[in-house]
Amino acid sequence: MKRREFLQTVSAAGATPLLAGTAVSAADPTEPLPRVDPAQIVTRGDMQYRKLGKTGEEVSCIGVGGFHIGIPKDESESIKIIRSAIDAGINFMDNCWDYHDGASELRMGKALQDGYRKKVFLMTKIDGRTHDAAAKQIDQCLLRLRTDVIDLLQHHEMLRMEDADRVFAENGAQVAVEEARKAGKIRFVGFTGHKDPLVHLRTLEVAKEHGFRFDTVQMPLNVLDAHFRSFARRVLPVLVKEQIGVLGMKPMASGAVLESKAATAVECLQYALTLPTSVVITGMESMDRLKQALDVVKNFKPLPEDQVNAILARTAKAAKKGAYEAFKTGVQYDGTAKHPEWLG
Repeated sequence: MKRREFLQTVSAAGATPLLAGTAVSAADPTEPLPRVDPAQIVTRGDMQYRKLGKTGEEVSCIGVGGFHIGIPKDESESIKIIRSAIDAGINFMDNCWDYHDGASELRMGKALQDGYRKKVFLMTKIDGRTHDAAAKQIDQCLLRLRTDVIDLLQHHEMLRMEDADRVFAENGAQVAVEEARKAGKIRFVGFTGHKDPLVHLRTLEVAKEHGFRFDTVQMPLNVLDAHFRSFARRVLPVLVKEQIGVLGMKPMASGAVLESKAATAVECLQYALTLPTSVVITGMESMDRLKQALDVVKNFKPLPEDQVNAILARTAKAAKKGAYEAFKTGVQYDGTAKHPEWLG
């Protein structure tokens, strides 16, 4: 499907393209949001785990955000946070080739020594859209993370309608990813993005046209998202149907929800965990942030529908026009827009 045809389909249907042979109707703000099945939650100690799509893997319902690991001035503090998280049962590690110019991966690589690597499901991301750029970045990620294999590699920042076409081109990034998987360097493949749910649906469609099925998809899932260009309403139902692992990110909209005072940090995490997410990736730049997340998980039960509705009613005004979701409406979070050379 060419971009013009895709946009015409969306315009005519008032919603998303066809996927898996089924029309996905326009997001209805009055419809209940998808919810996690309590039967799919496994509790061991104080940590809860969920299935990661069809991968056969089981991951902690909360994950360590890689960008925030690069924030502490003292590298030893980052290592302490990562190891404390693992000791508490968190096994999902998020990272990216470009976070803090590679410093986040370097710190995580150090933290995963001394037996910690075997305790985690390690994910990182690449920006390259060409074969050569992707292949180079994959090898750099492996070197920084001090590992022979990355459990999940994701195409980062799928922000533009044409990104999927570049990734799946004849000499695109996906060729390098498949080569790396055959070589045993990576196990599973996904993609991420924070701009628009239609880009996510377009990426899934292009992958399908090339006979490829993603193992995971990462996207913003928070109390504001439900009201504006909603990934939860447009993309989440498709992923649940296709049994693709759902990686929720920006549960507090990069802190903007707290600035809006529309919801508390605890409510933000509880809301994201109530959705059918495999894991909710959240920033843990301090031990206090880690403890906050652990406390939420320890006592977590999916929020009843009336409580979800109450939170959404409270956040509707703040969510208007994406005022507090700058990653959807602005460019300040678009690393590949600021650094097009990363794409190759």
